[in-house]
This record gives sequence, C-alpha cells and structure tokens, in this order.
Amino acid sequence: MLKILFFGDISGAIARKALTKIVPKLKTQYKPNLIIANADNLAHGKGVTEKTLLEMQKIDIDFFTCGNHAFKKENPNKIIANTKINFIIPENMEDAKSGNGYKIVEINKKRIAIINLLGKTFIKEAGDADCPFKTFDKIYKKIKSKSDIIIVDFHAETTSEKIAFGFYADGRAHAVLGTHTHVQTNDAHSLEKGTLYITDIGWVGAKDSVIGVKKEIIIDKFLTDSKMVFDFPETGIVTINATLLDIDKSMKNSTIKLINKEVLI
Repeated sequence: MLKILFFGDISGAIARKALTKIVPKLKTQYKPNLIIANADNLAHGKGVTEKTLLEMQKIDIDFFTCGNHAFKKENPNKIIANTKINFIIPENMEDAKSGNGYKIVEINKKRIAIINLLGKTFIKEAGDADCPFKTFDKIYKKIKSKSDIIIVDFHAETTSEKIAFGFYADGRAHAVLGTHTHVQTNDAHSLEKGTLYITDIGWVGAKDSVIGVKKEIIIDKFLTDSKMVFDFPETGIVTINATLLDIDKSMKNSTIKLINKEVLI
C-alpha cells in the first residue's frame, strides 16, 4: 500500500503560509509516502512561478500539477525543464509541450505515474485543447507497462465531465481526482473497477472569500457587471482541503479519505 496526500488548488500567499503551518502536522499524523498539490493558483491567486514552487517544495510538497492558469505567469514549459522541481501541466493544453503533462516518480520501489489533464467544458483557456479522454488513452499506452500506480489530476469545471472521465478511466487509473472549482465535493469513493474518485478535492485558500478573491469585489462585480482588478485576502482563516489515498496496486483494497482543516493566518 502507498499513502498519497493530495492538496486541492493552492490559492495565493495566504494559502502558502497556511500550508507551511499544517503540512508538518499532517505528515506526522498520516505519514504519507508522497505529497502532491495542484499549483494552478499558487502565485497571487492565478498561475505559478518557479519561486513559489520552490517555496512549497521546502515544506516537503513533493510534486505539483496545474490547470487552465498554467500560462498566466512564467512559461511553465521552462519551469518543467528545471529538474529540481517535479511539476507538470495539463498535457492536452494547446501550448503544452508533448510529455510535459505526465511524469513517473519512484517511491518505495514503486513507480507512480502522475497525469495532468484539462477539461474542455466551460473553461475558456481550453478552447483549443485536445480531448482529455483521447489524450489519456495516448498517455496510458505509453506508461502502463512502466508504472505500478497511475494518478490523474483532472482539472475541469463541470461535474458531468469529471464523472464521465472517472468512469472512462476506471480500472486503468488508480485514482482520478478533480480539481479547479475550489469547493470540495462529498463523493469520494471507489468506482466499480477499483479506481478511487472524487469530483473535486477542493482547495487551500481564504475561507472569507469567493473562491480566493475578496468577497466585496466579487459581490460588486455581480451587481455592476463591470471589469475589476481582483485582490486576495492576506490574513484570516484558511480552508485546507485534501484527500488521503491509500493505494493498493491491484486496486482491490484502495481507500480515499477527505481531509478538511482550518488555519488562522
């Protein structure tokens, strides 16, 4: 069995500070073999930088996935070229270099393949993205004989697309974990053929906000329908959502557990 702790979208500096406090405690409590986090909103709430990834790596987050905001800051393909950082972006994004959407790491003599895919429904950055279902098929053919365990971060907007993908990958991926919406869903379970599934892990971000942005700004936007500069809370309670995966290579005895914590920053 292999224990993997997977954090939902890390949103801004306040979330990074919260993880600095909570990760050591969760490591002591759960003793994960591997810690993964979605970094799509890592740098000031949108996009990612090499600096912020290294900051999170220092607190023992081992691996990072991304999403539709991958190209909002620094070119992620260049960051991936830094072999000191385990970071991938959705393989099916238009500007993603082939092979930058999945990676195999070895933990306790087990080869874990981590795949990042982007959903196409209601995500404007996914307009020219390849089909995530067909992209998974292509990756799976390449890695199935080289991997003991396969994990998919499916960064998508709609529950229907995520659920459909979960069924599509059932029995092939050991876990399909949804990210992007910043709201943890209450449907963590094992599918018929043994794949662990959740529609959305949730996030790490300011509780007193609208998915990370100061609530007053978003309320005003709904009232006036005008363009606004988003700003993010710097202090307050931070919600921390994650899943703890206990994975059996055969998929017969794998389990998934929801984690919900709060930290004051």
